[in-house]
Amino acid sequence: MKKNNANHSNHGRVRFLLSAALSAILSVALVSCTNDDEGIDNQVTNENVVEDDASALSLVNGVYSHWQPLSSSFSFIIELNSNKLISFEGEESEAGPVNSRFEQVANTWYQVKIFNHLFLGIVQANEAITTINNSLAAGKVSQAGYNAAVGKAKFLRALAYLKLTQLWGEVPVFTEEGGSTTERQDFDVVFGQIIKDLTDAESLLLDYSGDPRVPSKQAAQALLARTYLVWGDNPLTSAQVAAIANTQTDPEFSKTDSRLEKAIEYADRVINSGKLALASDFSKLYGRDYESNKLGQNEHLFTIAHDGDKKDAQGNHQTHCSWTFPFQNGEHGEGYTQNHTEAADDDVYDSWLAEYPNDKRLAKTYFVELTNPETGNKHVYYSPVYTPINGKGVDQSYEDAENLEITQNSVDRIEIRYAEVLLIKAEALVQLGRNQEAAEPFNQLRRRAGIETVAAPTFDQIKREWDYEFTYEQFSVLNSYRWKDLVSSVKKVSTYKHFADDWESKQTFTADQKAYFEKVHNHLKAKYNNVRGKHYRQPIPTGLRGEDLGIAQNPGY
Repeated sequence: MKKNNANHSNHGRVRFLLSAALSAILSVALVSCTNDDEGIDNQVTNENVVEDDASALSLVNGVYSHWQPLSSSFSFIIELNSNKLISFEGEESEAGPVNSRFEQVANTWYQVKIFNHLFLGIVQANEAITTINNSLAAGKVSQAGYNAAVGKAKFLRALAYLKLTQLWGEVPVFTEEGGSTTERQDFDVVFGQIIKDLTDAESLLLDYSGDPRVPSKQAAQALLARTYLVWGDNPLTSAQVAAIANTQTDPEFSKTDSRLEKAIEYADRVINSGKLALASDFSKLYGRDYESNKLGQNEHLFTIAHDGDKKDAQGNHQTHCSWTFPFQNGEHGEGYTQNHTEAADDDVYDSWLAEYPNDKRLAKTYFVELTNPETGNKHVYYSPVYTPINGKGVDQSYEDAENLEITQNSVDRIEIRYAEVLLIKAEALVQLGRNQEAAEPFNQLRRRAGIETVAAPTFDQIKREWDYEFTYEQFSVLNSYRWKDLVSSVKKVSTYKHFADDWESKQTFTADQKAYFEKVHNHLKAKYNNVRGKHYRQPIPTGLRGEDLGIAQNPGY
């Protein structure tokens, strides 16, 4: 297990390297990008152009270096800030447990890392667009080369702004044309920029080629559908968050129908293109043998590429974090060590099993029993031994993958798949009262899962389907923000098996098991007690080296 322990410490090494190498870049970039053009020479010279199409595309590809370190980090906010996941990542003061307990502050590492990297990616995209514009004017790149490079840059910039506004609310907006890096903008400005970038990307990019690592016209359309659904559900303004910041009260749900209509329009563009489809087998969606559309089924629409801790910025630690210490759950004398993230309790599995025991997605989402391929020993992931394992974080695509992949971190992260497009359309139709029309896209997911179809899905069924289809795929808290049910959904943990104060009397535990479930109990209690209206947003973090970024803090922090 030495490799596992070395990989565990990789988080700290990466943190140090990022802080040393990037915080100065962000500070300089944010200060220098303003509306003030005085003293700036806009003349095109050999120093601010690239030589050819390949160089233009390579320049934009550098933006990915800011996305790759975030693949697992998103889960440490989006999933831990929900009723579905808790963290055993070291001491309670570590960033994982802090998020799990709703105790995040301005210097909590995952917030710092994600916020800064997204803005660093925006800075780099802005610079690339400027350079490629100059290069087109100088005749250095062709129109096709310009379209591919600038289309990709605007796609990535829009995705960064969408993540930022979903997690932090009104954020600064700055592009190659100017803007402030400290002044927070109203949602109309933020979403307006996202939509402008994505509609530009839609017109510039080529059709989906079967390679989900390459942004395409259909990927831009899918992001537009997602954007209009998010905006259509009326994100809370700073004033609205302030009104509930210190309460355990959810605001009223509201929507804007015209934006939901646009979500349907863009979902239909993807659907009607004929370029995408649901994979025939849900279990063949996750893992190295299924990434990059290797099976040619065209469900993965856009993914973030990873080759492990080699040439990319960090490697995708999803498998590592979900399965840090394989088979060390105290059985068969093989030790007892806690994974970095765990299912919040048995109940997240039990409730699904009770409702749809034959749902084909359930066994892929949660593991309750696994055999160690090295020893042949069977291990149980259910109390009183352990909680169920996040199966989507474990590469099952080839034999012994669960043992190998935790040290390689090379599984690509799926950002958008076709199933989301179908569910976006279904949800928007239901919100508009067109429930019967929603049945067709909705039932495509249920038919693949092998569960009953419905004639007219309800809003509650739509919400549950997001859980069934996308558990642990980095949607949980973002959907709670949209539906305005963050507090009530988190407080569902009060019904979980190990929430009750007498949890210990219900089963017989070994000393290690008792310590494990005591932490489960403490995290469930903390979630219930700590969640507040302020958690509809994350705290505005510091820079990578702890510096104040000059952006007004969110209410309640």
